[in-house]
Amino acid sequence: MSTTVDTEKTYVLHTWQAKQGDWNGPEVVGGAGAWFWDADGNRYLDMAAQAECNHLGHQHPAIIAAIHQQADEMCFIHNAWGSAPRAELARLIIEKSGLAGGKVFFTMDGAEATEHAIKMARWITDRRKIIGRFRSYHGATSNAIALSGDSRNWKAASVPDLVRALPPYCYRCPFGHTYPECDLRCADHIGDLIEWEGPETIAAVVAEPVVGTNGLFAGPGDYWRRLRKICDRYGVLLIADEVMSGFGRTGEWFAWQHWPDAAPDMMLLAKGLTAAHLPLGAVTLNARCAGYFDVNPLPTGLTYAGHTLCCAAGVAAITAYEDEKLVERSRTLGQWMHHRLRAIAARHPSVGDVRDIGLFAALELVADPQTRAPAVVWPMVPPSLSRLSKEAKSRGVVFGVRGNLLILCPPLNVEEADLAWALDVLDELLVITDEDCRVPAGVG
Repeated sequence: MSTTVDTEKTYVLHTWQAKQGDWNGPEVVGGAGAWFWDADGNRYLDMAAQAECNHLGHQHPAIIAAIHQQADEMCFIHNAWGSAPRAELARLIIEKSGLAGGKVFFTMDGAEATEHAIKMARWITDRRKIIGRFRSYHGATSNAIALSGDSRNWKAASVPDLVRALPPYCYRCPFGHTYPECDLRCADHIGDLIEWEGPETIAAVVAEPVVGTNGLFAGPGDYWRRLRKICDRYGVLLIADEVMSGFGRTGEWFAWQHWPDAAPDMMLLAKGLTAAHLPLGAVTLNARCAGYFDVNPLPTGLTYAGHTLCCAAGVAAITAYEDEKLVERSRTLGQWMHHRLRAIAARHPSVGDVRDIGLFAALELVADPQTRAPAVVWPMVPPSLSRLSKEAKSRGVVFGVRGNLLILCPPLNVEEADLAWALDVLDELLVITDEDCRVPAGVG
C-alpha cells in the first residue's frame, strides 16, 4: 500500500462504504481516454466510466485546454454578474434539448439539481407532493435520497410529501404482467397514485427515462409517452432525471428524446454535462416553467451556481460530443454491443436478462434462469459476481456492479477494439457466475 493510500485511509471518509476499513483503492496517478493507471503501473480499461460520468474518458484534451484558458482569464464570478461560459453553456443545453424558450438553473451536482427541481415544482404548481419510483436514484441529499426508490435510503430520515410508485421493470414485473398484454399497467399505476393521493396535491412526477444502475430499464413500449399524457391530464409536471442517461449515453442527447413528442417540463443534469472533468449540475426548465419565474420570485441559490470554470468545461464537453459525433457513435456502437452481449448471454445460463440502450448496458445475473431467482436478495452482491469483478480488475478491466447487475458503461469515445477485448474478457469470466447457476450450461 502506498503512502498516499495509507494517508487517505487515515483521514478520508469514502462514499458508499459498508465499513471504512474495507476501502483499499489503489492510488491512481493518470489516465487518457478510456484507460487509467495506478502508481504501480497497472492499467485499467474503464468500462464503468467511473461513476457512469466520464463520458469523454480521462483527460480529454479539448476540455483540459478550455479549463486552462478559462483559468488564465477568470476562475470564478458569482452569478449576480454575467459570465460568457455560463451564458453559452445554457444556450447549448436549451439547443440540444429542443426546449425552446426554456432556461437553465445551474447547481454543482445531480443531487442539488433534484433538490431545486422539487422546490421549483412546488412553487410553480402550488402543490406539495412529488411522486418518484422504486428502483430509482436521484441523489444522496435528504429530499433526493428520500425520493429515490433505492435501498440506500432505508436508513435515511423520512421526508413528508414524497410518494413512490412501482417501477416499469418488465423482467420482474411487479404487477405480474407481460408486455403488450399489460397495456402499460405500470404507467397507469402512476395515474392511480395521483388519484389516490389527490390530484390537487401532486406537483410533479420525477423519473429516469432510462433507469441507471438500479436496473437499466426504460419501461415497455410507449411507457414514457403514456406517463407524459397522465401528467398532462392532471396538470402535474414531468421531471426527467437525465443525470446518468444524458449527453449521448443512450444514443440521443437526452434519453427522453427516444420519445421526442413527450418532452418533460424539467430535466435534471450532471455527470456528462462536463464529462466529470469538473463538478456541475443543472435543472433545465421548459418555457412554461421558466416563465413562472419571470413574474415570481426565485427564492433559492447556490454560491457556486454556474461556476465559471465548470461552465467552460461544460461548453467544451458539449462541443466535443458534437464535433466527434459521439451521440451518433453511441447509437451505432451500442447496436454492435447489443448483438455481442446477446451472443454472450446465450452461452451463459447465469445471464437472466440483457438490457441495453446506446452505450449503456446491464446483465442481470440469476441463480436459475427459468424461475429468474437471483443468487442473493437485492441489493446484495452475489459472491460469484464479486469474484468476477475482482478477476476482471486483475486483468485490467473495470466493470460496474450493483446488486446482481453487471453494468457496462464505457466512455463514448472508447476504442472499438478495446470494447471488443473487454467483452471477450467478460465472456470468459462469466463461467464464474455460471458455477452458481442451478441450470447447467446449454440447458434452458
